[in-house]
Amino acid sequence: MSTTTTRVELEIGGMTCASCASRIEKRLNRLDGVTATVNYATERATVTADSPLDPQLLVEEVARTGYTASLPRPREDAAPPETAADRELATLRQRTLGSLVLAVPVIALAMVPAWQFTYWQWASLALAAPVVVWGAWPFHRAAWLNLRHGSATMDTLISIGTGAALLWSLYALFLGEAGMPGMRHGFELTISRTDGTANLYLEVAAGVTAFVLLGRYLEKRSRRRAGDALRALLDLGAKDVAVLRDGVETSVPVEQLGVGEEFVVRPGEKVATDGVVVSGRSALDVSLLTGESVPVEVGEGDAVVGACVNVGGRLVVRATRVGADTQLAQMARLVEDAQSGKAQVQRLADRVSAVFVPVVVAVAVATLGAWIGAGYPLEAAFTAAVAVLIIACPCALGLATPTALLVGTGRGAQLGVLIKGPEVLESSRRVDTVVLDKTGTVTTGRMSLVDVVPLGSTTAEELLRLAGAVEDATTHPIGRAVAAGARDRLGVLPPVQDVDEVGGLGVRGRVGGRTVLVGRSGLLDQAGVPAEPALDVARREAEEAGRTAVLVAWDGAVRGLLTVADTVKPTSAEAVRQLVGLGLTPVLLTGDHSAVARRVAAEVGIAEVVAEVMPADKVETVRRLQAQGRVVAMVGDGVNDAPALAQADLGLAMGTGTDVAIEAADITVVRGDLRSVADAVRLSRRTLATIRSNLFWAFGYNVAAIPLAALGLLNPMLAGAAMALSSVLVVTNSLRLRTFRSRAQQ
Repeated sequence: MSTTTTRVELEIGGMTCASCASRIEKRLNRLDGVTATVNYATERATVTADSPLDPQLLVEEVARTGYTASLPRPREDAAPPETAADRELATLRQRTLGSLVLAVPVIALAMVPAWQFTYWQWASLALAAPVVVWGAWPFHRAAWLNLRHGSATMDTLISIGTGAALLWSLYALFLGEAGMPGMRHGFELTISRTDGTANLYLEVAAGVTAFVLLGRYLEKRSRRRAGDALRALLDLGAKDVAVLRDGVETSVPVEQLGVGEEFVVRPGEKVATDGVVVSGRSALDVSLLTGESVPVEVGEGDAVVGACVNVGGRLVVRATRVGADTQLAQMARLVEDAQSGKAQVQRLADRVSAVFVPVVVAVAVATLGAWIGAGYPLEAAFTAAVAVLIIACPCALGLATPTALLVGTGRGAQLGVLIKGPEVLESSRRVDTVVLDKTGTVTTGRMSLVDVVPLGSTTAEELLRLAGAVEDATTHPIGRAVAAGARDRLGVLPPVQDVDEVGGLGVRGRVGGRTVLVGRSGLLDQAGVPAEPALDVARREAEEAGRTAVLVAWDGAVRGLLTVADTVKPTSAEAVRQLVGLGLTPVLLTGDHSAVARRVAAEVGIAEVVAEVMPADKVETVRRLQAQGRVVAMVGDGVNDAPALAQADLGLAMGTGTDVAIEAADITVVRGDLRSVADAVRLSRRTLATIRSNLFWAFGYNVAAIPLAALGLLNPMLAGAAMALSSVLVVTNSLRLRTFRSRAQQ
């Protein structure tokens, strides 16, 4: 008896930390026969069941947990101008900007006594109240949800601390002495007991809210890009197709193309979908799928893949797979599966807060009880308890991650290294293996003229001049390489007439009254030009080295041989040495032939080579290395690398590559210099180390100050000065990242 597995994906909204994802996951897994995983990074839930499943039931179950859920839109639908995630990010941006604008004057008035005019405290209340009520609303809401489920996170501490600070300030203003005209809030760097009725904590409430909102916004913005790789990948496909119906070409949207229908692909156009060539010969740029730098010659009966570019003649293709069954759509699923399968990365502050928050609340309650039990006035007891909550409120924690991330990513951007978010930094520290795609990463990704082999009395200059003139009229990548090489060596090329591209074989044209043939041996056979055994050895050696050999003939005889190849970047060998110096083991991964891969690996100093792989095999290679216990970084630049970039523990895309690779990666290296990859790893590790040290000092400040607050020995002004000092320490530590230097530019 076979069982049918139902799979449903949901877009989740309202999550603020990894514990939210865990709560939703536990709730869904309580349903009979349901297995659910919730990914905080991509804000998606993947639910599987052994029986048919009503998606609406899952949406309602998530709603009961206090979050929102919706079914993803079909991929073929046009994206609306504004999605729910866009609106959520825009709302958070408004809260952040509004809170910062209101909080800065409150902090300035509290910290600079000279600016405190007669009724400054009431002006501070008018500015701070909207920040704590409206700005911090997401924290209050999350704290309430946490309370309902018997748990606590940083949201709980932020909500309690800012709420307590505001409530005590209201008490001091309306029932204490803080509301008196002419009241001053000066610094007293002494330790003394006080009932607190003349002290305000508005700057603490407003400042903490604004700083933590800034951190949340930066994190949300980086996670919002998680799905962009899929959209960019699907946009690569053709939008319209010329279908042959009753012998007449009809242009229709590609979605209307059916299996078995024939369609036309002209030079320069994309193949609309997967199929088989019915008639015509041409060359296809398949680097999209294989990374192979040399176009593939196709003819009648050959299979072709959708989204590849026709760089040669006209083709008629019969569609064999359409829509979600095409190789491009399968590649999109590979990227999506790799992203959703990543381990959930929790922020360091959230992990510590799982213990820290309940302890702080317990200490505050114990402080209140101990002071009352010791016979002290209720005001003094409540002051000490509130002081514990306020001093524990994570002002420096709100700065620890975003400031280091801002400075680190800003410095990275100056050096051409773009880091997507804090989750990326965790992976950079643990990576021990770096997988390098060959084409466009280690090599230039462009065909270049390597060698000129003249025959008989023909000179190298004459051979290159005539062949370059003919190839200058073609758009074929090999032809462009020959023409560019000839122009670089000789300067101006002679004019050419009667150019005729022979699909899949080469090109012919007339130069100075001579008919010149440039291409494969088949082109010369068609023209009746006899083979030249003297060139067979040179051609065989070129092909064994992974190069492409091009024959040149005129006046009925072969005149010589040109070889083109994808060349290694001049900085790749040094880059590999730098990566090894960082403790990484390099692996060369390519869809090219083994001979090409081995030659490139030997040239740059890489011992481990994996060649002749398809996109799915690249993903499997990364998974195999991960199964061996390695933590893998993947460096690539092509669409074919996107799934492997997403699967790797750390994905690095060369900015000279495709948008899909860049979106699927965790780090983008803007320049094509592979040495920048080593810079990216070093900068990521240093930024993570800065965040860790920031968090250590921030928590250390809280831990040291809480006992003083509990004993009633922490003067509120001293607390304000200490909190400001902890924030200054965190910011100063983060600014040290500005001294980071690139070794690629030395």
